[in-house]
Amino acid sequence: MLLILCFILYAHGAVIPKYKINDGFSIPAIALGTWLGNNTKPSADDVEQAVTWAIESGYTHVDTAWIYNVEQQVGRALKKFKREDVFITTKLWNDKHARSSVIPALRQSLDNLQTTYVDLYLIHWPVGQFQNGSYDSTDYLETWRGLIDAKNAGLTRSIGVSNFNQQMIDRILENGLEKPVALQVELNLNLQQPALLSYCKEKNITVMAYTPFGSIFPWKAKETSPPPRVDDPAMIAMATRYNKTVPQVVLRYLVELGVVPLPKSLTKSRIEQNIDIFDFSLSEEDKQLLKSYDKNYRTIPQYKWRDHPFYPFERTHTE
Repeated sequence: MLLILCFILYAHGAVIPKYKINDGFSIPAIALGTWLGNNTKPSADDVEQAVTWAIESGYTHVDTAWIYNVEQQVGRALKKFKREDVFITTKLWNDKHARSSVIPALRQSLDNLQTTYVDLYLIHWPVGQFQNGSYDSTDYLETWRGLIDAKNAGLTRSIGVSNFNQQMIDRILENGLEKPVALQVELNLNLQQPALLSYCKEKNITVMAYTPFGSIFPWKAKETSPPPRVDDPAMIAMATRYNKTVPQVVLRYLVELGVVPLPKSLTKSRIEQNIDIFDFSLSEEDKQLLKSYDKNYRTIPQYKWRDHPFYPFERTHTE
C-alpha cells in the first residue's frame, strides 16, 4: 500500500490523501480526467470550465495529454490558481517517440498549458505511429531515454508510462534505466488487473486508473459488456448503505485497491461528487462482491495496433 504523505481539506469536509511516489515527490490520490473520448470534439471552453470547477471543489490533480486536444483549455483554467497547488500530468503522443522528439513535444505541451514544467510526464503508449498512420518501430527504451532527458532539463518533475505491461517495465529496469514513478492503465470493475497491481506494489510504482467507471453507465456500455450497471439492485443497495452514489462506491473501491482514479466529467455536480469519496470505507463483504465483477474485460483494447511489435495487450478479443 502506498504511504499517505499528507491530507488536504476541501469544501465538503473530507480529506484527500497524497501518496509518496518513488522519486520522493507526491501525487494526489484522485485526478480530474480530461479525455472526452474518440468521438467527442471539445467545445471552446467546456474543459476549461470543468477544470475550474474541479479545482474550486478541491481537486489538486489534473490529468491530460497532447492528443486530447484540450491542453490549452486546461492551461487557461490553471492560470486562475497558484501553479504549485495543482499537480499536472500530461503525455507524449505516439508520433514523437524518437529520443530527439521528446523535449520539443513536451515544450509544446508546456506552451499549451502555460507553465514551465509538469509534475508528471508519461509515454502515452509504447506503440509508435507516424502521422501518416504507418508504424514507427522506435524502441520505447529510446523514448524513455528522451523522458529522462526532459526530466534532467527540468521540464517535468517525474516521469512514467501509460499502457505498458509488466514485461515492458521489466525491460526498462533490466537496462539500468530510471524506474517509472507511475503506470497509467485502464482499471475498473471489469478490468481489475490484480497481477499487475501486485507487481507495481512490489516495484513501488504508483498505478493510475483511466476509464474508472468502465461499463457501469448503460448508455456507454456495449451489449457484450459484463455487469454491473449503475442501476444494478445490488450496487444501489451498497451505495445506499454508505449514503453515496454507485459511481462514488466504484471510485472508493479503486482507491482501496491503492490506485489513483481519473474520473472525467463536464458536469459540476458530478465533478463534486467524484471527489467526495474519502470519508468512508467499504466493508470486506462489499469489496468481495465488487471483486467478483472482474472479467478481464478491456473497454479500450486498441486492436488497430495489435500487429505493432510493441502492442502491450492480449492480441485476441475477449468479448
